[in-house]
Amino acid sequence: MPLINKNKVKLTKRVVESAAVDPTKRIEIWDTEVTGFYVRVYPTGKKTYFLQFRNKNRESRKIKIGAHGSITTELAREQAIKFSLEIAVGADPSIKVVTTDKTHTMQELGEKYLALHANLKKKPKGYKEDSAAINNIILKKFGNLNVEAISTFDLQKLHAELKDTPYKANRLRALLSKMFTLANNWGWRLDNPVRGIERYQEYKRHRWLNDEEVQGLFSVLDTYYNQSVADVIRLLLLTGSRRNEVLHATWNQFDLEKGVWTKPAHSTKQKNTQHLPLSSLTLEMLKDMKAESESPFLFPGKIPGKPMQEIKKAWDTIRKRAGLPEVRMHDLRHTHASHLVSSGLSLSIVGKLLGHTQAATTQRYAHLADEPLRQATEVFGSKMERLTTRRD
Repeated sequence: MPLINKNKVKLTKRVVESAAVDPTKRIEIWDTEVTGFYVRVYPTGKKTYFLQFRNKNRESRKIKIGAHGSITTELAREQAIKFSLEIAVGADPSIKVVTTDKTHTMQELGEKYLALHANLKKKPKGYKEDSAAINNIILKKFGNLNVEAISTFDLQKLHAELKDTPYKANRLRALLSKMFTLANNWGWRLDNPVRGIERYQEYKRHRWLNDEEVQGLFSVLDTYYNQSVADVIRLLLLTGSRRNEVLHATWNQFDLEKGVWTKPAHSTKQKNTQHLPLSSLTLEMLKDMKAESESPFLFPGKIPGKPMQEIKKAWDTIRKRAGLPEVRMHDLRHTHASHLVSSGLSLSIVGKLLGHTQAATTQRYAHLADEPLRQATEVFGSKMERLTTRRD
């Protein structure tokens, strides 16, 4: 069976089925006989036929012909030739967007997206965010319009209206792109009008608490009336863990003798099991909590059998009392990491403690590694100064 080592070859069943799959990116193999005809090999192994062409206005267009398996290579080629003949006489097959007798509104697309995708694939928080964006932005703008009537210009204009909130604009762009991808899969239209709309540059926030701010925060926690909430915040700072990892933690995740917190895969952002060593200060706090606990949860909620769900209002009160009104709860994680790096720990070690799977994620703390290096050079500099200073 031939190995494909170039991206242009006569497409046959044998060639397509032997095409190698790259788990990191999509590969496109172009046919040598029909101009613009190609097969795309996805990282999942799925292979889909397309025809790319320019219409009479010299605008680049693409038509999805079908997935390999539901259509053969030869039938896909015949369809590509048929489209090419239509294009040659000035037609644009890509504008035939409706593949059924029924049209669909954006209202219907929003409902189907939430029911068939977000409800099954996203966490409750993600579902809630998508639902809010659909109802408060997308449907208010396009709710009564048909799916095939939405143009790239319409979406570009909406994207521009949100330029002052780039993070929000980019999340909405991603949501719309997924919605139109599903519409494409369901045959409601043949293209995705979001493609071509560029994301805004996002700037990562780098706020972390210095020594005095940490002391001030802990002083407020010591006097806060709800010590269960105070312990949530202490544990966030002492372990650098994410909010939901702490709020939903159960005692069976902790080995207080060995001093290890085993976070199950379903609770972590990266979906892998993490083993986090715990400091003696953290263990002392946990042992005191365990001695008074009758719940399987570290932080039981008001509803029996459920953990504490949210501490936003409490955190807002605590941070204001501590003189930190702009500090987010997630900044406690940044504080944990920043103090470790500035104390001389390597970025790789800190990344492992935080559960990062990509080194680039920890790289945001790289500038803090300069301080221990500067202190190290000062040690040698001071010694050289003593050795070279002339004594009278």
